[in-house]
Amino acid sequence: MNRETHNGPTDETQARGTPYRGDPDGGAGVEAQALGKLPLDSWHRARGGRMVPFAGYEMPVQYEGIIAEHLWTRENAGLFDVSHMGQLLVHGRGVDTALEKLMPGDFQAAADMKPKYSLLLDEEGGIIDDLMATRRGDDFYVVVNGATKHGDIAYMEQLLPEDVVIDHMREQALLALQGPRAAEVLEQIVPGVANLAFMEAGPFHWGGRALWISRSGYTGEDGFEISVPANAAAELADAIAANELVKPIGLGARDSLRLEAGLPLYGHDLDTETTPVMADLGFALSKRRREEGNFPGAERILMEREQGPVTKRVGLLIDGRQPVREGAAVLDADGSEVGKVTSGGYAPSVGAPIAMAYVPAAMAAPGTVIQIAQRGKVHQATVTAMPFVPHRYVRAGGK
Repeated sequence: MNRETHNGPTDETQARGTPYRGDPDGGAGVEAQALGKLPLDSWHRARGGRMVPFAGYEMPVQYEGIIAEHLWTRENAGLFDVSHMGQLLVHGRGVDTALEKLMPGDFQAAADMKPKYSLLLDEEGGIIDDLMATRRGDDFYVVVNGATKHGDIAYMEQLLPEDVVIDHMREQALLALQGPRAAEVLEQIVPGVANLAFMEAGPFHWGGRALWISRSGYTGEDGFEISVPANAAAELADAIAANELVKPIGLGARDSLRLEAGLPLYGHDLDTETTPVMADLGFALSKRRREEGNFPGAERILMEREQGPVTKRVGLLIDGRQPVREGAAVLDADGSEVGKVTSGGYAPSVGAPIAMAYVPAAMAAPGTVIQIAQRGKVHQATVTAMPFVPHRYVRAGGK
């Protein structure tokens, strides 16, 4: 049943059904195999988390409601459990050069403690996964998506030299504290963390435990991602959530926050059928690597940079109050399908439905009006620049 209010779809509509619609695996096969439990499983349940299958785990989709959690994060600080993500430590002789065989980043020039967004590519330039990689001395700390982590590890091990080793850090949990009050909260628990700027990271200590903290996230807000020993995750979560500025936030609001921020979700907006240029992620192609042209799929990707891709990822503002969802068809003037919506939903901070889609390059300019077909109904949408809401990262020098 599709119910709406004057303020947009209800939380039930946004989160309806299991498996959770944001799961790249779609929850396939969850009946045939047991779902994993994250270190904070009982912590979520004790706080009323509604648990759903996601990336092979039971995870909270919401607590008090998606819209309320979304707006709280935009105004205060939201605590997310992202322990389903894959935390990897890649080390060995020439690890920076070895990683360049898989990704288009300049890892040889990577500065210590400076996370870099990059893309794991196949030989055709398709995106196997998007990830964050941080040099930590002679090693690299890499965070990959939860639903793809085992495939990523297998692919990397297949192509990396024998003396480069991947350690899957299963003993670590990963928390994210996001929102404009995040630094204020975390500084009280982990002194010195507020000195980090966006895309900076470092080792910290709390209660005798070693933490790894980066000033980064997936909401468009200021915030931090905190790697903590799994056996201390609940205690740290309690310490953070004890602050009245913090509430636990589920997958539903995480999805709407990242959509408003114009951030793609792997398995939906990114896959092996898309290239970095199609996905508007050209910033992940470093200058040296472009000039050398020696990364996977370089011939195709560099040609797309020069000539333009056939299709491009764009943002859409949807007319009316009804959201369009993943899979809705983009139509040309003749009513023929020429593209697809890859993410869509109601945007609480915008107060209207928004979406991402791949459309022909000729239809990708902001201001272009397009038609979208969903369940026999045609909706009108306008191509718009992303993000839908401004990013509020705290950059070095206050910029």
